[in-house]
Amino acid sequence: MTAASLTYNMLNPMMRFIKKSTFSSFLLFFSAALALILANSPANAYTQWFLSQNIGFTIGSFTVEKSLLLWINDGLMSIFFFVVGLELKREIMAGELSVPKNVLMPIVGAVGGMLFPALIYIAINSGGSVEVMRGWGIPMATDIAFALGVLYLLGPKVPIQLKVFLTALAIIDDLGAVMIVALFYTSEISLVNLTIGAIILCMMFTLNKLGVRRVLIFALLGIGGVWLATLLSGVHATIAAVLAAFAIPADRRIDKTNYLNAISQLTTKFKTANKAKQEKYLLSNEEENIIGEIKRISKASISPLQRLERNMHGLVIFFVMPVFALANAGVVIDSNWMQMISSSVALGVGLGLVLGKILGIYGLAMLGLKLRWFGMPQGLNQAMLLGISCLAAIGFTMSLFINALAFNDPIYVEQAKMGILSASLISGTLGYFILKKTINNRNKNNSDQKNSEV
Repeated sequence: MTAASLTYNMLNPMMRFIKKSTFSSFLLFFSAALALILANSPANAYTQWFLSQNIGFTIGSFTVEKSLLLWINDGLMSIFFFVVGLELKREIMAGELSVPKNVLMPIVGAVGGMLFPALIYIAINSGGSVEVMRGWGIPMATDIAFALGVLYLLGPKVPIQLKVFLTALAIIDDLGAVMIVALFYTSEISLVNLTIGAIILCMMFTLNKLGVRRVLIFALLGIGGVWLATLLSGVHATIAAVLAAFAIPADRRIDKTNYLNAISQLTTKFKTANKAKQEKYLLSNEEENIIGEIKRISKASISPLQRLERNMHGLVIFFVMPVFALANAGVVIDSNWMQMISSSVALGVGLGLVLGKILGIYGLAMLGLKLRWFGMPQGLNQAMLLGISCLAAIGFTMSLFINALAFNDPIYVEQAKMGILSASLISGTLGYFILKKTINNRNKNNSDQKNSEV
């Protein structure tokens, strides 16, 4: 395998994700704007009533009932985290995160981008109530869909390495967010339900090792077993989604060599098969059977992990995330909005996102370059890293998610939303203009250099 084909095989799954995420960002923009409009219109009362309606199910004496808002935050977002888990497993096995020299700089940046925002929030809110201090995790997150959406606005001249670096950074950031939710944003834990979930998860890993590849079996065990048991245990159910994703098989029943041999044989067989009388419209039974066999072995040549990741991306980016944004991004902006945005919670979240991400990602990246922990990725420069650090301060979806877990007092929830939305708008705009100027200057210099060579 040539170096070019190896690079293509490693980057192609990430590039498909990038393209889908950039398109979906516009839908997220729309959902966030609509949420703000609804929150500041007479429709707000009806929206809140609708989101507060209880939905559940009963099986014998077993009952689960939650409000629609909680089903969105616990249920729909579990789908989101399941896909995040699939992406993490794929990247660790065969993507950017599988190559140490490619992952060291994003890891350092991601760690700094989580640590500094939390420290800034804590510093601003030191001496506050216990509940206020629980908001330290809100500014630690990065919304990859919005960040990549801003990059998409810059057009096709954006270096591919810039998109790959931002994606790797955000994926590592997502892993950190999962750990934070698991460790710090859970309620009282039921060890019985947690044990049941752990046993079923072990069953999933065992079935994986035994060669079971039926997605339906893993879905039943993952949703009806691991996810439900975790939900009832008090640990946030999104953690179960990530763990279940890691149990999904990543190997294929048929490798590439056997697949190519089988396809070659079936193609030859199809050419010599008996033809139907109405060949223009119909296939013969033999031809149908051959095509059915091609479909079967084609499916078997793709791992369940890749099939699920591909099939569920559309659901997540075009439905789950927009619905979550619509349900959670609404902020009532009234005469007290200046008081809200200047509150310690809003300032801690806003400054934590903007300053914390820049200091953490750009600052530690520059320190690592100076100490020669790693080299500058090909095609990037310091100004681009600064712009990416700004885009990483777009917290939005993930920050709103942690906000919903951190606070019980609706006043703190609204204040944090103000900080999230303000920081995302400021950092997104700042990152856009920094990158636009840097990329334009680079392209101009490249053009001037080519002209001088001619």
